[in-house]
Amino acid sequence: MFDILNAPPVDPFRAPLLDCHWPTLTILAVYLLFVLKVGRKLMENREPFDLRGIIKVYNLVQILYNGIMLVGSLHFMLNTYDIKCITNLPLDHEWKNTERWLTYSYFVNKILDLLDTIFFVLRKKHGHLTFLHIFHHAFMPYFCLLYIRFHGHGGHGFFLCFFNVAVHVVMYTYYYISSVRKDAQANLWFKKYITIVQLTQFVIILVHCIYTLRQPNCNASRTVPVYGGLVAITFIILFLNFYIKAYLMPKKKASERKVK
Repeated sequence: MFDILNAPPVDPFRAPLLDCHWPTLTILAVYLLFVLKVGRKLMENREPFDLRGIIKVYNLVQILYNGIMLVGSLHFMLNTYDIKCITNLPLDHEWKNTERWLTYSYFVNKILDLLDTIFFVLRKKHGHLTFLHIFHHAFMPYFCLLYIRFHGHGGHGFFLCFFNVAVHVVMYTYYYISSVRKDAQANLWFKKYITIVQLTQFVIILVHCIYTLRQPNCNASRTVPVYGGLVAITFIILFLNFYIKAYLMPKKKASERKVK
C-alpha cells in the first residue's frame, strides 16, 4: 500500500504540496480535529467571532480566484481538448504548462475552501456543520492530489472540475451578497437554487463519465470516468438528501400545521 502511495507522480511537474501525500493529509487531519473537536471546545464558552469583514474579503477572493480559473479553463479547453474524448496533453505539448497550472490552481483552491468550515466554527454556526459539508470539504483536496499524482494534470478530470469552478463563482457571489445585505437571508430567493445548480453539475459529470466510457475509440483512461462517476453518484445522493431536508420537508411540515 505504501509503495503505491509513494510511487513517483506520472508528471514530473513540481509545486508545493505535490511532492508527497503527508502535507495534504496533515492539513486535513488538523482541519478535521479543529472542526469536530478542538474548535467546538474552544468556542464553547465564548461569544461568536464577528468575521463579517474577513468573510467579505474571503468571498471576493474566491469569486476572483474561481472566475479567473473559469475563464482560463474555458479558453484552454477550446484550444486543446476534444470534448468527445478528453485525454491529458503530452508532456511536450505547447499548452502543457497551462494545463498543469490550471489543474494545480484547482487543487490549491480546494485547500482554500477549508476556511468555509473554520469560519462556521468560529461564528458558532453549528447548524451548517453537516456531514455533507465536512465530508465534501475534506474529500476534495485529497481526491485532487491522488488524481494529479496517479493520472497527471488535466485530462478528463480537468473537464469535470470545470463545472465545479463555475458553480463556485455563483455560490461565492451569493455568499458575498449575503455578507453585505442584512436582509439577504430572507430576500435572496435563489438560495435554494444553488443546491439545485450543485446537483445539476454532478448529473452533468455523471452523464459525461458514462458517455466517455461508451466511446469505443476513445483512448482516455477508463479509470478516471469510473471514479468520477462514482463520486458524482455519491454527491448526488448527499446533495439530494440535503435538499429534501432543507427545503421540501419544512414546506411539508408548514402545510400540515396550516391544515391543523
